[in-house]
Amino acid sequence: METDLNFWLQLAVMLVCIGVGGRFGGVGLGAAGGLGVSILVLGFGLQPASPPVSTLLIIVAVIACTSILQGAGGLDLLVRLAEKMLRKWPSAITIVGPFVCSLFVVLCGTAYVAFAVYPVVAEVAASAKVRPERPIAASVISAGIAVVASPMSAAMAALVASLAVLDVSLIQILAVTVPAFIIATLCTCLSVYWKGTELEKDPEFIRRVQSGQYQELVVTNDNKPFKATKGQKLSVGIFLVGVVTVIIFGTFKELLPSWEAAGKISTLPSLIQMVMLAFGLFIIVFCKVPSSKFASGSVFVSGLIGVVGVFGVSWLTGTFFEAYKPLFVGLFTDMAQSTPMLFGVVLFCFSAVILSPSATTA
Repeated sequence: METDLNFWLQLAVMLVCIGVGGRFGGVGLGAAGGLGVSILVLGFGLQPASPPVSTLLIIVAVIACTSILQGAGGLDLLVRLAEKMLRKWPSAITIVGPFVCSLFVVLCGTAYVAFAVYPVVAEVAASAKVRPERPIAASVISAGIAVVASPMSAAMAALVASLAVLDVSLIQILAVTVPAFIIATLCTCLSVYWKGTELEKDPEFIRRVQSGQYQELVVTNDNKPFKATKGQKLSVGIFLVGVVTVIIFGTFKELLPSWEAAGKISTLPSLIQMVMLAFGLFIIVFCKVPSSKFASGSVFVSGLIGVVGVFGVSWLTGTFFEAYKPLFVGLFTDMAQSTPMLFGVVLFCFSAVILSPSATTA
């Protein structure tokens, strides 16, 4: 009875901390996770789990390389290309916007980079008299879904590591996740395509147009021609080569070195970290990025905020689940075997609560 009571009390501590931290997000979520770990360890005597170091290092490496890309102007070039694509089909912004934003996430491995495209999506939608809430809502959701289709994401790295014992390669995982991402994004776009009254018939929008407030909703476009510099093009090219390198080595594991320890053969576990940091240096050297721009961009700040959130929440949930691992292994094993769809729904809800696909995968 005491054990059962402790279980429910510890579960309540974990849920309350996640709920409170979720209201603040980012650093607040990580801090709440730290509080939860403190209560479980110092108050209930649970053994603290090991923080997800590999996942955190992967996120840091990808964020570092992407931040260097931003410092070199490569991210600005990608935003301009995305803007050009969005403005080419303004009437279809509800469909085009989410896919363009998701393409950024697939390329860089983190949903934070899509924030640079959201203002363009809102502007194009408003100019085309399309309710901005439609493409913006679909873009935010699709950017989150795109993490599972990115070979650079921490969630993908965690999944590759988990399935390595089954000899499942990166390309096999992408063969499942990429079509699923495309179908899910298309369904998301269609779910909001007819949402709300059309702007030209919306009484509130008509009132704002008549009062002159509509112009404030549209970002002024200077119409100045954008000419990419050699450094911007080169930085994007180097970054893409880094992405392709990760895919090649992640697919053909025989190219990776392996070691035998305790009778088990293990391959290189830190591929993404090494490759992204190395190609980050290539961008710095060949594109002559000033040291002041390495970590001054929005990607670095938002990325580290995400790292703190993943750190705290993963440590909290890991400590709780490790304490009752046999119980949860039995529960999830039976669920996965009997009703795999229900198991997927549980993971979906769990990810929505802790705000971290990588932590959910781990």
